[in-house]
Amino acid sequence: MEARLDVVGLVVADMAEALKFYRALGLSIPAEADTQPHVEVALAGGLRLAFDTEETIRSFHPDWKPTPGAGRVGLAFAVADAAAVDAAYAELTGAGYRGELAPFDAFWGQRYAVVHDPDGNGVDLFAPAS
Repeated sequence: MEARLDVVGLVVADMAEALKFYRALGLSIPAEADTQPHVEVALAGGLRLAFDTEETIRSFHPDWKPTPGAGRVGLAFAVADAAAVDAAYAELTGAGYRGELAPFDAFWGQRYAVVHDPDGNGVDLFAPAS
């Protein structure tokens, strides 16, 4: 079997709040998407990031329930450089999003930080440390 990763999907409690967070990370998402039950964003390399409301998932899977505890998926966003990791973390936490790991120089050679989106998904921010 040959398979190719095509879509990373997120189930969101509040579409507008989720999209606001991902716009802050630089994704181009039109404002009218805030009221849609399903939104897809084309990413570099042909990958798509999809957002579905909990109601949308329940429309075809009536017994679906959010996984308790930690976020539902982890995403990693590369930024220009180490200073951009710090700036993005400060901007997002300053806007009220929860920081999990403040920026630090990781042993694997990256400046690295983790912030959570409105649904508790961990979003890594990284760049080469130097």
